Amino acid sequence: MRFTHYARGTIRALAVVLSVALPLVAISSSADARVGGGFSSGSRGSRTFSAPPSTSTAPGTAQPFNRTITQPGSTGLGAPASAGGGFFNRAGGRGLLGGLAAGFLGAGLFGMLFGGGLFSGLGGFSSILGLLLQIGLIVLVIRLAMSWWHRRQASEPAYAGGGAGSMGGGTQSNFGGMGFGLGSSSAPLQIQPADYEAFERLLVDIQAAYSNEDMNKLRTLVSPEMATFFNEDMQQNRQRGQVNKVSGTKLLQGDLSEAWREGDTDYASVAMRFSMVDRYVDIASGRLISGSEQPVEVTEVWTFVRPRGSDWELSAIQQTN
Repeated sequence: MRFTHYARGTIRALAVVLSVALPLVAISSSADARVGGGFSSGSRGSRTFSAPPSTSTAPGTAQPFNRTITQPGSTGLGAPASAGGGFFNRAGGRGLLGGLAAGFLGAGLFGMLFGGGLFSGLGGFSSILGLLLQIGLIVLVIRLAMSWWHRRQASEPAYAGGGAGSMGGGTQSNFGGMGFGLGSSSAPLQIQPADYEAFERLLVDIQAAYSNEDMNKLRTLVSPEMATFFNEDMQQNRQRGQVNKVSGTKLLQGDLSEAWREGDTDYASVAMRFSMVDRYVDIASGRLISGSEQPVEVTEVWTFVRPRGSDWELSAIQQTN
């Protein structure tokens, strides 16, 4: 009878876990589409851990990076990530908050399934309640940590340069006007109409190369760091027997968030709202797995980098809130 009681409790617990997990899986599947996999990835030089200013295209805030090789306190793109560095450093492991979340949640699930956990001895229903309370504690810890992180960033010196370029009515590009941003230690950086045209062209070309799984082309359009992330995403898709097909990419609105210069390197972060047809298809049969043939709209902040005398290339993508 005691074994039957625990078995029934385990089944109920599994049902609760599945009811919570399945919606999260669905959300993850839809967020993993398009180039960049729906993550905030890459580096913005010395401003990697400073949020780009909001614009009319992206009035909210850009999300912190999920994966980057730049570490807090470094001054550029060259610092390698440690094995467990950062808060949400996907490239280097779970990081601090990931480890805390995994530890708490793992302990809660194991304890609930086997009658224990932080709230052991209170019965099946109490175990479920205990799991929910543990999830609440995890959310609280994350919110407190992120609040501390934002306060720390806000205390650092900031430089003007946000919202300089905006949607105008240009005939060649959906970016209008000329952007003007202050550099951190040198002359102001001015973004010309030709630069906006290059940004729009990169948006379309990068999406097409990613859809075609053309890494040779991508390496000419993006930074080595972003090429590594894109290659990882494509390999993971292939392991699932699917490919992410993106077509019909069209810029709808865009404006400059900030532009600056670090040594011999120029940076420009721009907010872009664009539409595209975004699908996952089966590699073997071409069958549609997820997505649709109807265009969807996305707003992201893309940061471009240009060594002096070279062309612009993509160095970061950030999701917007």
